[in-house]
Amino acid sequence: MTPLYVLGAYLIGAIPVGYLVARLLGVDIRRQGSGNIGATNVLRTLGRGPAVATLGADVAKGFVGAWVGSRAGPEAAWAALGVVLVVVGNCWPVFLGFRGGKGVATGLGAFVRATPWAILPAAVVWIVLVASFRFVSLASLCAVLGLPLAVFALGYETPLVGAAAAVALIVVARHRENIQRLLAGTERRFGEQEPAKG
Repeated sequence: MTPLYVLGAYLIGAIPVGYLVARLLGVDIRRQGSGNIGATNVLRTLGRGPAVATLGADVAKGFVGAWVGSRAGPEAAWAALGVVLVVVGNCWPVFLGFRGGKGVATGLGAFVRATPWAILPAAVVWIVLVASFRFVSLASLCAVLGLPLAVFALGYETPLVGAAAAVALIVVARHRENIQRLLAGTERRFGEQEPAKG
């Protein structure tokens, strides 16, 4: 049964929520705005309601996927693997040719399940930075980079610290274009519309 739980964590993460929400409205979100299937692009192209639905479902699938992965065994290593795999599924979903989101909302849900207290300082960092500078990407990067330190400082098991570090690396890698735009001063702020492709 262990391989099924591990596979289940990935497959739950791979559910392309933003794509499905947009499809229900007759839109291929991959051809709109930034082309990303995450909640930020859904907000910019379809509005608040679809974005909230996408965000909520992405967080929920992170939580459920991490729980499913942890069912593989009682050791912290299984919980850690479930966390990483649900984020991997979100970023590289088999259902969309391995082209998915950036892992932030799904990672949030996964760590709410695995290391709930460590999420609190990360959430404070995210909220303060979005409120101050209105760059969702910058806030997400800073929050996720601080997460391994919070997991370690709060005494969670070593595999969970490793999972936090792995997810941080994934999220940073998925934000490489955002990092380039931040450095160039061209990154869009929260609430700004993004022009459609094509």
